[in-house]
Amino acid sequence: MEIDTLKEMIEKSSSIVFFGGAGVSTESGIPDFRTDTGIYNQKSKYSYPPEVMLSHSFFMEHTAEFFEFYKDKMIYKHSKPNAAHFALAELEKRGKLKAVITQNIDGLHQAAGSKNVIELHGSVHRNNCMNCSESYDLEYVLNSPKIVPQCRKCNGIVKPCVVLYEEPLDTDSINKAVDCIETADMLIVGGTSLAVYPAAGLIRYYRGDRLVLINKSETPYDGKADLIIRDSIGKVLSSVI
Repeated sequence: MEIDTLKEMIEKSSSIVFFGGAGVSTESGIPDFRTDTGIYNQKSKYSYPPEVMLSHSFFMEHTAEFFEFYKDKMIYKHSKPNAAHFALAELEKRGKLKAVITQNIDGLHQAAGSKNVIELHGSVHRNNCMNCSESYDLEYVLNSPKIVPQCRKCNGIVKPCVVLYEEPLDTDSINKAVDCIETADMLIVGGTSLAVYPAAGLIRYYRGDRLVLINKSETPYDGKADLIIRDSIGKVLSSVI
């Protein structure tokens, strides 16, 4: 019944936007953050909690320890797109889906074929020298002979282009996301608890009557949703393609 309703909503829509979080990539073997098996609740060999180690101040003060944790817990080089990623790419190919707005940094939406992807929290695949802004890919960071990758031009620290705690979101990405959501005739939100701000606050810009939440747990926006589906996001999205 819920799947039939979702299919009908998609058929009636021509400007769909998808807003997703960590739950979209868990089916690719990438852990989320806040569930029982998430990164924040895993036993760790590190002396600091993940929330601290993923902060800007920790990066600046304990750079080597940051990179040790980052490479160990935040990089999943061999993960592949799952059914949810491929379904969204297919919806875009059909002209239904106008944008994917993601809180994930893994690049799996692009790997699945999605073209218009707005990455609110950046990407592990982009890295820049903090001194000269020279760009580097993920392989350069992972294959660095030193734990802290250094620029081949000026020896500056190569920092991942991911948004750490204490850092602002990219203004251009936020503006693009707001524009997409404001003009959408359907908004599908999936794999996110909508607990992380300011990203979660973007949902309030949607003015339509086809707000769909696909998440295994409750969210603060459940009372405003037109359809709620508590099931695997890959299973749900692949069933409407």
